[in-house]
Amino acid sequence: MISSENIRNLAIIAHIDHGKTTLIDAIFRATHLFRDNARVDERVMDSNELEKERGITIRAKHCTVEWNNYRINIIDTPGHADFSGEVERVLSMVDSVLLLVDANEGPMPQTRYVLMRALRLGLQPIVIVNKVDRPHADPTSALNKTFDLFFELGASDAQADFPVLYGSALHGWLVRDLEKDPHEGLTALFETIVDEVPAPHVDYAAPFRMQVSTLTWRDHIGRVGCGRVQQGVHRRGEEFTRTSTRWLDYSRQEGEWEITGAETERSTYLWISRGLDTVPVDEVIAGDIVWIAGPKDIAIGDTFSAVELESPALPPLEIEEPTVSMFFLVNNGPLSGREGRAVTLRQIKDRLERELRVNVALRVEDLGRPDGVKVSGRGELHLAILIEEMRRENMEFCVSSPEIIKHVDKDGKVLEPMEELIIDVPAEYQGTIIEKIAKRKGQLLNMHNGRTGMIRLEFKIPTRGLIGYRNEFLTDTRGLGIITSRFVGYGPWCGEVAARSRGSLVSMDTGDITGYSLDNLQERGTLFVSPMDPVYAGMIIGENARPGDMPCNPTKKKAMTNHRAAGKDHTVALDVPRKMTLEAALEWIAQDELVEVTPQSVRVRKSILDAEDRKRVEKRGAALAG
Repeated sequence: MISSENIRNLAIIAHIDHGKTTLIDAIFRATHLFRDNARVDERVMDSNELEKERGITIRAKHCTVEWNNYRINIIDTPGHADFSGEVERVLSMVDSVLLLVDANEGPMPQTRYVLMRALRLGLQPIVIVNKVDRPHADPTSALNKTFDLFFELGASDAQADFPVLYGSALHGWLVRDLEKDPHEGLTALFETIVDEVPAPHVDYAAPFRMQVSTLTWRDHIGRVGCGRVQQGVHRRGEEFTRTSTRWLDYSRQEGEWEITGAETERSTYLWISRGLDTVPVDEVIAGDIVWIAGPKDIAIGDTFSAVELESPALPPLEIEEPTVSMFFLVNNGPLSGREGRAVTLRQIKDRLERELRVNVALRVEDLGRPDGVKVSGRGELHLAILIEEMRRENMEFCVSSPEIIKHVDKDGKVLEPMEELIIDVPAEYQGTIIEKIAKRKGQLLNMHNGRTGMIRLEFKIPTRGLIGYRNEFLTDTRGLGIITSRFVGYGPWCGEVAARSRGSLVSMDTGDITGYSLDNLQERGTLFVSPMDPVYAGMIIGENARPGDMPCNPTKKKAMTNHRAAGKDHTVALDVPRKMTLEAALEWIAQDELVEVTPQSVRVRKSILDAEDRKRVEKRGAALAG
């Protein structure tokens, strides 16, 4: 058994796409975790199908490697702001962090957020300037910006005196000196980890205690809690006290807290991480990261402690508050059940209940609607990932447009979630971007030269101002711009934000779409559909070129006559339709529209399909407003 002196616990943190998971691949190769002739996929830590497709890490994952009799526990963390809550909690299990910074982009919004959390916990980061071999890479500038970021976040002198490594995770090398050291191997990384990351401060003789930082679910076993053993030893089958706590001021999650429950439990299974696998054991020791099953109800922040411990509870961990919500509704459209499994409200609730077991950032509210429930999450991507997982389970359902979650402070003022927005665009597009962001109540905070030929714009903007903007941004910048944001807290209500300026092309009939009808309709707007696609009354087939909705008949066929035209028959030439992805559809729809999600299709429709019913509702709403 390795002693705690030879254990190192650390997390890899960075902005999205700065190379965290790729670095772990290189670490696996350097420590010969797999056989030399084994076939190993790229980004092996991204085990989820959606993670592989999108190239992002959605959930934090653990692994362990051995190097020169040292056991190094590594946690790969998500880089997208919508999953930042995963990062917050796992930092409580580690003694240091590897902060990756792109040599081209430098520190980005998520870099600032996760570094702030690490510094507040007193962790000593190790900075890795990655992708130094890329064109236009500037390691010196990236390092200087990183040091400035440490200074802005109030790092101590010891934290600001961080060790630095340079290299390329993709090609598997990191060095201390770019000019002198040979560009090969990760020996410098392992030596820095052993020398700079402190061993866990543990007391084997003290009573057992650990705090649950993450959750997982195992069929036939139930919910499993994961955390680092802070002190003592625990053997499988022994009794312990599970103590639950909560913040008294839940909106801020700071200050005073209280104990909400304490129960005596018994462990039934214990696991530790070895490589990529979890191995069952009979005993866990202080300093190691472990999984424990036994209690039926395990929550984030629960403290597991020996029965004889006098002060068993630890302060609760911060659980991120949702900022965006939408309704998950039963699909009542005419095409329901054709492409997947039409589900009832009870089945939707059961699936969301399973998700709540491990996705602690999610909230589900039953507001009494007979056709759906309200689901809240950290952002559009957080909810879009859940929707995508459900549709891949062969489920059909509808979702409403995203809405932000407002708060009311002690003085009765309405607060809304705010975002820090960073945009990199070519200089010729900066005027358009600033104008569009201003209409969405964004405030320009800073503007400076970024990468070669690019301008970096920094804004503060309400979250609802970003809903529906990303696709418009890509169009305005011809796909050359980069947009990133992160939630920074709640601010005063900013007033009304400009809504979508164009209406919808709404089908009046049911049937199969014809090329003849689309030939006329494509002059009126941008189409989402193709000939022979099924359509029904109330379904949206495109975006109107003007404000307001336009009813149309996309199933109209060319009239048949008994005589021929003198000239050659007209050939229909259709523009390529804009195929709506799930994220694009969620951003595009208006308040009175829904996204119909099936395993094969993503359709947009009116929430009220019948045209006459829609008119009556509009008149009633206008009368109430008047």
